[in-house]
Amino acid sequence: MRVLIQRVSHARVTVADVLIGEIGRGFLLLVGVTHRDGPADADLLAAKVAHLRVFDDATGNINRSALDLLTGEGNGVGMLVVSQFTLYADTRRGRRPSFTEAAPPGHAAPLVDRFASALRTFGLPVEEGRFGAEMAVELVNDGPVTIWLDSADFGS
Repeated sequence: MRVLIQRVSHARVTVADVLIGEIGRGFLLLVGVTHRDGPADADLLAAKVAHLRVFDDATGNINRSALDLLTGEGNGVGMLVVSQFTLYADTRRGRRPSFTEAAPPGHAAPLVDRFASALRTFGLPVEEGRFGAEMAVELVNDGPVTIWLDSADFGS
């Protein structure tokens, strides 16, 4: 499972010009699933995201997590989870990416849902895109801070 984290000051997702999810400050989380992923991968990456210290503290150092902002001073942060099978694009050969490593919808959708639910168990406010839909995602990257997480890197 892969998650591309973008720290944002604002993000929103629409489907057919209808707003379906929006956050202020927080994370836009693009989530990709491969055939080998399971519930443990979703839980592991949700915990990693919740505890990742990439928000500024009072001195301006990147030292606070989403959970710190939820429980400490500040207005908290939101999470916008958007499924993104193209995170498993293989571009090593030719000019057209291959997506054979991306899990089929029947396997991937429940794991993206599990990831979002796992974030909620930490008390984080979560908005979501719509799995399999043509979505328009708008964001204002903050920093910019963009971080790549792959569950395979953590031995899950």
